[in-house]
Amino acid sequence: MGMQRTVRFDPGTVPAWDAVRGQLDRLGVTAAVKMIDNLPAFSDETPEPGWKELRVGTPNGMVTLRAEPGSLACVVWGNADDALRADWDALCWACAAAGAGRVETAEGLHAADTFAQLTGLRPA
Repeated sequence: MGMQRTVRFDPGTVPAWDAVRGQLDRLGVTAAVKMIDNLPAFSDETPEPGWKELRVGTPNGMVTLRAEPGSLACVVWGNADDALRADWDALCWACAAAGAGRVETAEGLHAADTFAQLTGLRPA
C-alpha cells in the first residue's frame, strides 16, 4: 500500500517537470525521471506536455508523480524509510514551489513555504 500527498494548483498552473526539478535543485536533491507513462526514460529526458505518470528516482528510492486535473499526486510505498520519506517531502514541496501550489496533508492545505517549515526543508 502506498502513501500519497496531493499538491493542488489553481486552474492552468500545474508546473512542468523542468520547473519541479529546478526546485529540487534548490534543496540539493538529485532526481531523475526513470519512467514516463509506464515506458523507460533516459535520466536526462524531459517528459512531453500531457504526461500522466512519472517514476522519479532519487538517491533513496523511487517516488511516483501522477498528473491529475489541477493537481499532482506524489506517492511512495507505505514501508518507505526515513530517507525516502524525506525525498517524498522534497518532491511535494518542489511541486508546490514550482507552481504556487498547496500541499494537502491531514492538517489541511499548506503553501510551499509553510510545508517546508513543517517538514524541516531548507531551500536555498
